[in-house]
Amino acid sequence: MDTDDLIRTLAADNDTHEGPVSNMLLVALLLAAPVSAAMLLAELGMRKDFMTAIGNPFFDLKFAVTIALAGAAIAISLHLSRPEASLGRWAWLLAIPVGLLGIGIMGEMMMPNRAPMTTRLIGTNSRVCMIAIPLLSLPLLAAALLALRRGAPSRPAVAGAFAGLLSAGLGATLYASHCTDDSPLFVATWYTIAVAFVAAIGALAGSRVLKF
Repeated sequence: MDTDDLIRTLAADNDTHEGPVSNMLLVALLLAAPVSAAMLLAELGMRKDFMTAIGNPFFDLKFAVTIALAGAAIAISLHLSRPEASLGRWAWLLAIPVGLLGIGIMGEMMMPNRAPMTTRLIGTNSRVCMIAIPLLSLPLLAAALLALRRGAPSRPAVAGAFAGLLSAGLGATLYASHCTDDSPLFVATWYTIAVAFVAAIGALAGSRVLKF
């Protein structure tokens, strides 16, 4: 059997496992999420004005961006779990969270009496943000990688990177409930750095864990 025949055989076999891969990923994330949530509550807790902050559109935007990132990365990760899959146009799903964040930045720029840009960008929790999001993401990343092993990605490092993105998106969603920095500029800077770091960890781990 040559390489092309092997890939076609694996692809045909993986079609029958696509459901189990998605189901396994869902179960794995549901099991890991309480671990990350417990870490957040034990070490940081939720912001004291959480209920009143819900009325702040920039506070709500953080959740919209992080959930959109997680959703896009989950869809891409499941697609990449198939041996013949390539990233291709699926990467455009990432335009959703980027676009939401861009709209938020433009909206903030149009507001009168806003704080100086440097103040909004640096915020008060940048160091905590870059530490907390990766730590909260680790249980979710481990769960995602174990679930995606049920597939057969032809580019394990890329699949691992998107596993990192989905776990970072969920981890950032949890962290957003603690973070008191609501400026889209802050999110675009520090959340992005933290998410990129988790994606790098995912790529490194995925190159080994997801190899078949």
